[in-house]
Amino acid sequence: MIAVYYSLVTNYLERVLGTVIFMTVFILAITILCLAIPFYVYIGYPLLLVALSKVKRCVEIDKRDIEPKVSLLVSCYNEEKVIRKKIENCLSLDYPNEKLEIIFISDGSEDGTDEIINAYQDQGIHLIRQEGRLGKTSGLNLAIPEANGEVIVFSDANAMYQSDAINKLVRSFHDTTVGYVVGAALYSDGEDNSAANSENSYWQYEIFIKTLESKLHSVVGGDGAIYAIRRSLYDPLDAKDINDFVNPLQIIAKGYRGVFEPEAICYEETAGDFSKEAKRKERIVNRSFRGLMKVKSVMNPFKVGFFSLEVISHKLLRWLIPFFLVGMTLGIIILSFQGLLVFQIMQVFGVLFVWLAMVGYLKASSNSMSRVFQFPYYFMMANISSFIGVVQAVKGNIQVTWGSPRAEQTEETADRLSVQFIFASIALISLYLFYNAASDIFQACMS
Repeated sequence: MIAVYYSLVTNYLERVLGTVIFMTVFILAITILCLAIPFYVYIGYPLLLVALSKVKRCVEIDKRDIEPKVSLLVSCYNEEKVIRKKIENCLSLDYPNEKLEIIFISDGSEDGTDEIINAYQDQGIHLIRQEGRLGKTSGLNLAIPEANGEVIVFSDANAMYQSDAINKLVRSFHDTTVGYVVGAALYSDGEDNSAANSENSYWQYEIFIKTLESKLHSVVGGDGAIYAIRRSLYDPLDAKDINDFVNPLQIIAKGYRGVFEPEAICYEETAGDFSKEAKRKERIVNRSFRGLMKVKSVMNPFKVGFFSLEVISHKLLRWLIPFFLVGMTLGIIILSFQGLLVFQIMQVFGVLFVWLAMVGYLKASSNSMSRVFQFPYYFMMANISSFIGVVQAVKGNIQVTWGSPRAEQTEETADRLSVQFIFASIALISLYLFYNAASDIFQACMS
């Protein structure tokens, strides 16, 4: 009888231990995968581009100084503070007047924007007013049929072009394989405060990637501040589409290339505030994720070749990083509680990173902040924004327009309270995790 009981208990323990080992290995594999993907996106992908640019034969763009008929479209909404400066900037461009058509698209502006634009009609400035608040994309759908240019250049009211920016943009269109050209939008206030400095540093990293992508195949997406397309390649878009991402993807799907032109330069200001920058990123990811799902063919390597890897690595995986970070965090916590020293150490460093980010959050309103706090906070902010943007896109909630200033203020207050609650919760949880992991590490070192 004892032998029977012993056999039953042994078999039971073997099954349980087998299940535990299997679950541990499974969680370990998922954790490593969730750790590897962010590492690949931020570090591995740029390194891959560098390596391929040195070993792969790249097809050079046949640039020539050409002067096609250009229509410059400037989208605006309640921009009376900057619109006059933008008009003067457009009029000062070093491009033949008879070949440059300048059209301002007002999305139902309610301040003095339209009146200021109309005052320049005798200097060749045209106004197209879109009644109601329908969004930038609807305004472009309205304006492009009236534009006469062979090349359409898209811009925003706060983007100030260098005098030769149009010349630099259009020269790549001499190459018949080029469908769109993206200029370099630089920040004029990149050193003014911590928020601007963080965004400027991130943007320099982005420009580095855009340059390599363009060399190997195509730059992923456009830039609403400064990019150009062949007029014949514009397809009317849905109001929910983000034009400077969806339209370039459509052009790639048609077999053309998109190139980055670093010498076509404009200057604009950052949001200047971490919370405003977070809302901007959330809105961009929200609309871009939907746009990519609409043009899924650009993720098919058999259709677009190397560009599929670019768009998946640069955009899709980056937007999904917060989901991988959640999986990685849960995996590290579980494995740490199982007594695995390496994950206990990772947990301690993870908690320290979160605390640095929280200090950054508390100091976000100050004009100066050490990069020790600035970058962890910016990283967390950007990924929280991506998380919200993707979730809202999956739910079908697409941000087509900005709200009124009063609505934005109310929303900002609500967001601030939510963020404070989230950070307070994280602080309490991380304190417990830090204590638990640190205690285990200390005991392991003493034994």
